[in-house]
Amino acid sequence: MSLTRRAFLTGTTAAVTLGSKLLAAEVRRPRIAALTTIYHKYSHSQHIVDRFLEGYGWEGAHHRPAMDIVSLYVEQVGDNDLSRERASRHPGMKLCPSIAEALTLGGKELAVDGVLLIGEHGKYPVNEKGQTLYPRYEYFQQIVEVFRRTGRTAPVFNDKHLSWSWDHAKQMVETSRTMGFGLMAGSSLPVTWRQPAVDLPFGAQVEEVVGVWGGGIDGGDIHVIEAMQSIVERRRSGESGVRAVEAFRGDRFWKAMAAGSWEAGGWDKRLLESALSRSNQLNPARESYSNVFPSLADLRRLAPEAYAYRFEYADGLKATIVQLQGKVVGDCTLAARLKGGRQFSVLFYLPYYSMRNFFSPFVHHMESFFLTGKSPYPIERTLLTTGMTAAGIESLYQGQRRLETPHLTLGYQPTRTSTFWRT
Repeated sequence: MSLTRRAFLTGTTAAVTLGSKLLAAEVRRPRIAALTTIYHKYSHSQHIVDRFLEGYGWEGAHHRPAMDIVSLYVEQVGDNDLSRERASRHPGMKLCPSIAEALTLGGKELAVDGVLLIGEHGKYPVNEKGQTLYPRYEYFQQIVEVFRRTGRTAPVFNDKHLSWSWDHAKQMVETSRTMGFGLMAGSSLPVTWRQPAVDLPFGAQVEEVVGVWGGGIDGGDIHVIEAMQSIVERRRSGESGVRAVEAFRGDRFWKAMAAGSWEAGGWDKRLLESALSRSNQLNPARESYSNVFPSLADLRRLAPEAYAYRFEYADGLKATIVQLQGKVVGDCTLAARLKGGRQFSVLFYLPYYSMRNFFSPFVHHMESFFLTGKSPYPIERTLLTTGMTAAGIESLYQGQRRLETPHLTLGYQPTRTSTFWRT
């Protein structure tokens, strides 16, 4: 039987069409849903979602993620909202009235390959302990409800700590394990630039560490605690967790500061000096420009609301975060004493210019997570730091009592490869 020209052309066209569809299916870009509390200039939503939409500078070139934001849910839309303008310029991103619709694109099945959960900023209640009740857990529960209903899951990234509640955080991690989907969370500080660009030698023996910042209760605490944890988890034998916490504020804080050592009821004075000396934003201690190192009286005058948390780790490591709220520092630094007396100190570099480029390595790791389904660093780090933050706040709330924390004696092994931005 001979093949007519029309039949040949029809068959050829069908074959090309089928081949094109198969090729398109093979190279389909991952689709991401973004769930946010609010979307305005300098919000975490803008820093993260904008980089997925527009790209960002990476290793000497403008990098565009190999995935697309296809849906956006914003709970609180105010006069300074940016989401509507972004949607008008990116028609492939659908504005959705609910989390369920953002995940299904209005259909019956899960229609995305990854989820950004950004529950930071916006107007939410503050409890008696000073914690803003951001609805990260509530968003997570709605995500899981869709997963269960559709019989499919996708990797979920959760910005900052998992929740203001330890019980919520623990349940979130346990749910991700039970259902078998990847969960990534945390602060941008562990992955930003460092000065110097070094990491704690893997397997080093660490005796004591002091982290310094000028943040506030809860939202500021998690940043410096997680930055510290990204360093100390590399110590010998890995992480074994925290067995106790004690908070210091008011006169008790200043007495601990003056004590000058852990044994005397405070923290190592030399480590505090080392951390402050790494600061790129250490304010002058006098009225005029001056390089004079701030005295205890200077610190008390410039940061009258300062407070601290001391953490006792299960393996004996002693760790303190000092929050110098006021006019002392504008960045985050850390100093550690290693066995034998050698010191290690570093600045977590946060260039607060309009670009907020310290979010670029953070988004880079999110991209890797969505492509592989595996977090670049253990979710247990953020579970532990979430618990440490909540425990420190609880100690403050209970009159600066020392609290045993058996629930935080959880262990994990860090990645040997450093994940901070070196270029």
